[in-house]
Amino acid sequence: QVQLVESGGGLVQPGGSLRLSCAASGRTFTIYAMAWYRQAPGNQRELVAQLTRDDTITYADSVAGRFTISKNKSIDTVTLQMNSLKPEDTAVYTCNAKCPGRRGLDDYWGQGTQVTVSS
Repeated sequence: QVQLVESGGGLVQPGGSLRLSCAASGRTFTIYAMAWYRQAPGNQRELVAQLTRDDTITYADSVAGRFTISKNKSIDTVTLQMNSLKPEDTAVYTCNAKCPGRRGLDDYWGQGTQVTVSS
């Protein structure tokens, strides 16, 4: 069982920056990957960035070069640094942890945090 707590959402102007953080607790020793997803109204949920236990990093094409995912000493705490933000980045951002389970990887989700990019 893993619990995720997110922070850092808010309102920012186009071209600005914002930093999201996610702290995992519980059975964190089982975590295979930590990731950030986002979903805007009328759109499907998409993977924004993912970091695995062996430090493999994946970015969505739409954010590559602008966003950076990182860990603080361990995968228990991850940060998403978002630079050069655009209005189309507006969405609910949710932290995700993937852990081995009976039927493969189990997904654990944070509560979600709103990011709004607007003038």
